[in-house]
Amino acid sequence: MRAVAQGAGVGLGTIYRHLPTREALYEAILLDRMQRLTERAAALRQVEDAGAAFFGFFTEIVDNASRMKAMADALADAGIDVKAGLPESGSAVRSAVEALLIRAQQAGAVRNDLHIPEVLALLGASCTAAERNRWEPELRDRALGVVFDGCRPRH
Repeated sequence: MRAVAQGAGVGLGTIYRHLPTREALYEAILLDRMQRLTERAAALRQVEDAGAAFFGFFTEIVDNASRMKAMADALADAGIDVKAGLPESGSAVRSAVEALLIRAQQAGAVRNDLHIPEVLALLGASCTAAERNRWEPELRDRALGVVFDGCRPRH
């Protein structure tokens, strides 16, 4: 908590007034990360290359998964139901992924028969594998390359 207060440039009392426990701090960090992902997806909708935006965002989510998982585990160990506090932000991220998917499909970068449930399944599986196996960037790029090849239109 001291490090957070120091990093934020506020007193420790201010942190404790707003986030009285470490669990409250972890939950706030998770919510902030979900919000940042949603904002990042909104920015990517403006990128000219819709395929690069979609695949780049997919990669960013996988990269963030390990860090978010560690915090989620800490909350769960403290007896806090992480999913109960995140339904709205999780829905926002899902909508953001879907918007990028549709845009990438319209640009011809992603197969038209791929729908959001399949994308979320691939994303979830990739995140789980990255978390459990502590993927290094090279392995992540190779593994996601295989996943992405399956998402691209067949010619």
